[in-house]
Amino acid sequence: MAQTGAEPASRAEAVLAALDDEQRAAAQAVTGPVCILAGAGTGKTRTITHRIAYGVHSGVYVPEQVLAVTFTARAAGELRGRLAALDVGGVQARTFHAAAMRQLRYFAPRVLGGPMPGLIENKLRVVATAAARNRLTTDRASLRDLASEIEWAKTTLATPDDYPARAQAAGREPPFDAAAVASVYASYETAKQRDGALDFEDLLLVTAYAIEEHPAVAREVRAQYRHFVVDEYQDVNPLQQRLLDAWLGGRAEVCVVGDPNQTIYSFTGADPDYLLGFADRYPDAAVVKLERDYRSTPQVVGLANRLIGQAPKRKGLPGLRLLGQRPDAGEPTFVEHPDEPAEAAAVAARCKALIDSGMPAAEIAVLFRINAQSEVYESALADVGVPYVLKGGERFFERPEVREAVLLLRGAAAGGSDPGALVPTVRDVLASMGWAEHRPPAGGAARDRWQSLAALVDLAVDLVQENPTLDLAGFVGHLAERANAQHAPTVQGVTLASMHAAKGLEWDAVFVVGLVDGVVPISQSLSRPVAVEEERRLLYVAITRAREHLSLSWSLGRNPGAKRARPRSRFLDGLAPGSGPTAPAARRPAKRAKVVLEGEAGELFERLRAWRSQAAQSASVPAYVVFTDATLQAIAETRPSTMRELSGLPGIGARKLELYGADVLATVTT
Repeated sequence: MAQTGAEPASRAEAVLAALDDEQRAAAQAVTGPVCILAGAGTGKTRTITHRIAYGVHSGVYVPEQVLAVTFTARAAGELRGRLAALDVGGVQARTFHAAAMRQLRYFAPRVLGGPMPGLIENKLRVVATAAARNRLTTDRASLRDLASEIEWAKTTLATPDDYPARAQAAGREPPFDAAAVASVYASYETAKQRDGALDFEDLLLVTAYAIEEHPAVAREVRAQYRHFVVDEYQDVNPLQQRLLDAWLGGRAEVCVVGDPNQTIYSFTGADPDYLLGFADRYPDAAVVKLERDYRSTPQVVGLANRLIGQAPKRKGLPGLRLLGQRPDAGEPTFVEHPDEPAEAAAVAARCKALIDSGMPAAEIAVLFRINAQSEVYESALADVGVPYVLKGGERFFERPEVREAVLLLRGAAAGGSDPGALVPTVRDVLASMGWAEHRPPAGGAARDRWQSLAALVDLAVDLVQENPTLDLAGFVGHLAERANAQHAPTVQGVTLASMHAAKGLEWDAVFVVGLVDGVVPISQSLSRPVAVEEERRLLYVAITRAREHLSLSWSLGRNPGAKRARPRSRFLDGLAPGSGPTAPAARRPAKRAKVVLEGEAGELFERLRAWRSQAAQSASVPAYVVFTDATLQAIAETRPSTMRELSGLPGIGARKLELYGADVLATVTT
């Protein structure tokens, strides 16, 4: 794809023209080690695709020599789609597993002495056999837990012999005694080897081994791929890092993208230290921060900043503090309820009101910590006639009605279709399945079926708006691409999802529910401070899913009439209006660290303290009521120059901004 003359330069500059200053700086850093710290809503995918496009159009990259890896097939598909829109073809954008599968299939005859082994797509059958061999009595839930422990062990490079000590050190809570789990793990590996099969972790492990131990394979792979991009780098586990290191072979042409504040998968083996320690590993790395949040209102951003600002500072890369770029809107709401059904009923009523006011149901989400919390919300939404979609359930393209519809559409396409008649043709085909537009059934499975088929029609309408000449064959091909990428069309319904499942998504209105201690943070985390902080980041992820409307709620009792004794989540202390500690006395706040600043920041901090003392005397309140030392420290470190920048700092809400904002900015610029 080598190009000469003025055209490539103009195309490269056009790629940069669509970016803000920080995104442009990241896009222009096309060589050497690069770390892009991308906060929620800051245009991460846009930045990395434009960076690749700039590298290609400026002649630095040969597209076929670029490998971009991410964690989901949908994310990889989105990368490919955006690169195509930027006139970049040939770049490999894949998940870790898809990239390893492709390479291992090619090298298997040389490395394994034969064709690619079969792949175990579901561990449960083999795990069940291994458990029975070790005389463990299991049910489906314990089998899933055993499979999860084996996956964790393999992703952290722990052998069966290593597992007990490693599990104890990591604070794991296995479904059986650690020694018993290790025995099942060993039996599982033996059975797998006997059958000549690989699991998904083996794909990465064997591929890394092939490169590490076979010089010819290493030379071929490293000649093919010279530039690497790793998305969501905060979620990389030791096994994935080992494969990345094998691909790199000591080279430093790697760009990693991540957000330390969204590290929420440590329980699966993810290790944020790879991101936090990137600059230590590559001292000459370019580190670029993306902090302009284009997703959420300043009010949502301010709450997210205050939440994460209460977390202990972690060693490594500099922290991120989001700056909201959207127009102001209402403040997030905090609502207490007597019991869970009352909380669910109130949320359902609010969802209905939003829909009645014109908001699409698909732009509303209810987020909870554990999937078991969904049932009461399913019931409450059904009671008020609001459709909902349970994320994490059956995959869209695997639903029976969708499979049937795709088969019928494919058959109709084989007979030919007229460009410009796509939408009527799709409607006619689905009508043969009993689907009728504007007549959804009352509820239950029939309504779910109707919504699935309606989503196909809506997708056809959207695609025709983009390409009026699209015919039925093209539509069927598009559906196949989406199915491969697990990219389901939008189903009109309020989304019910766990906080983990919500990562990477966004909605106009978000209800974060069930915020009581023991749920957020989850009770299993309470004995380990590091686990509690991951729970804080999980709540941060949930909050930053909201574009405009955000509600946080909790209930004091589980059932009507129950004792109202459940403490509100500790993470809301200091965030909810008028909030103070609500937990039992045993839950004392951590001792505040003494603030130590040097240079100009230290001088500004002392000026701010002097101003605060005067403001407190004038208002006849203690100094900390004006601003805490932590807030003054944040002001001194960041030196905000506008009200918007000031509002994004921890401990500064709308009321304090109104009372003290002008004085603070004047003190900063003195």
